Amino acid sequence: MAKQKNKLEKTLVEKILDRNKIPYRPTKFATHQDSGGVTKMDTSILNENEHLVYKTLVCTGNKTGSLVGVIPVTEHLSLKKLAKVSGNKKCEMLPLKDLEKTTGYVHGANTPIGIYFKHHFPIYLDKSMTREIEIAVSSGQVGRSVFLAPQDLQNYCQASFSDLLE
Repeated sequence: MAKQKNKLEKTLVEKILDRNKIPYRPTKFATHQDSGGVTKMDTSILNENEHLVYKTLVCTGNKTGSLVGVIPVTEHLSLKKLAKVSGNKKCEMLPLKDLEKTTGYVHGANTPIGIYFKHHFPIYLDKSMTREIEIAVSSGQVGRSVFLAPQDLQNYCQASFSDLLE
């Protein structure tokens, strides 16, 4: 009799981390749809540790084209600061309608690891993550994330740490 598998199939991000021997801890969050029909994950279960979950925001710079800012889910991205650190005069959020065709991921599933792997877009990590032992980023599916060391994320994505918060 064959053993029944209860494990979820690994995401591309988890496979990338395995291939690069980067330690991580997979996790799942409950999801819900907002009034606009966009599926979002609920990180409130983490209570005071919700700031350890980082969101991946895809933007467009007037000089560089697509680029990525990674900030805590509890904060807001400063487009002016992102523009400055990326060598752009101006940055704008990528329109939601263009997100999947640009990154390959739907809203809520964008991940710096997968985006770097597929497209090598410039990645900018908020410097707040350097104060943490581990942080979580999406693993490429809504509601699925990986906890890993910020330095490992920075090294893999060839990212830089900067002040990106409003």
